[in-house]
Amino acid sequence: MDWARDHASWPMANLSRRVLCKPHRWHVQDTGTGPLVLLIHGAGGATHSWRHLIPLLTGYRIVAVDLPGQGFSQCGAQERCGLEPMAEDLHALCYAENLFPQVIIGHSAGAAIALRMAEMITPAPNVIGINAALDTFQGVAGLLFPLMAKTIAMMPMAANIVSATASSNRSVGRIIKGTGSTLSPNDLELYRRLVASPTHVNATLKMMAQWNLEPLLSRLPKHSSRALFITGDQDRAVPPTVSLRAAERMNQASWTTLPRLGHLAHEENANAVITPIRAFIDSQ
Repeated sequence: MDWARDHASWPMANLSRRVLCKPHRWHVQDTGTGPLVLLIHGAGGATHSWRHLIPLLTGYRIVAVDLPGQGFSQCGAQERCGLEPMAEDLHALCYAENLFPQVIIGHSAGAAIALRMAEMITPAPNVIGINAALDTFQGVAGLLFPLMAKTIAMMPMAANIVSATASSNRSVGRIIKGTGSTLSPNDLELYRRLVASPTHVNATLKMMAQWNLEPLLSRLPKHSSRALFITGDQDRAVPPTVSLRAAERMNQASWTTLPRLGHLAHEENANAVITPIRAFIDSQ
């Protein structure tokens, strides 16, 4: 995504600023006052995914970021797109900007980053995962898919090819439908713009290639955060049982599921998703 060309027409552009915190130049959206809530999008997303939820989080300071190389954040180190380095670099950004989140909300893979970040902060913030991607592939798939991601990420011009073939309106619509979610034409157009960016696609591929959940999952029984996992019962990307199992492994975690919503539940129906979020964070 090109900042000069594309940013002015991006959702909530008036809330945006760019922050250099090496090795990356981050895109940050910042609004409101009160206890700090940090928002972390999932793989292949950007700050736009929170556009319906942010106006409902009144009474809090809300900070949303684009992950390195995705959206409008510039990645300064291609080898730092995995779970551990992204959590470290995002924690460093928060420290440099005097941002001390009381709550971290993550969607999909962003929930894993939220949990890892929470381990780095004392006292540990509360964590909310929306359709949290907290499971590893099993069997042959566990070996094949990471290998495929790494192979594609290393191919010259791979991001350009993926971007060119997947950025049509029909392709993006098919991808979103495959997650179990139904979005408006305007919302789909934002994803089309993201997929049309080879830089964004490249960063997403790097993230997939470098992803390693196992150390985090092994520590869940000792995790000190209070957590809430929210799922859409129509999620075809990450089964709701993944969040249920994660909640059962943690000492202070609960799980709730919402009917007729898919993987992008907070974009489909923010009013439904905000209800358990408000109940959880207002109680603190």
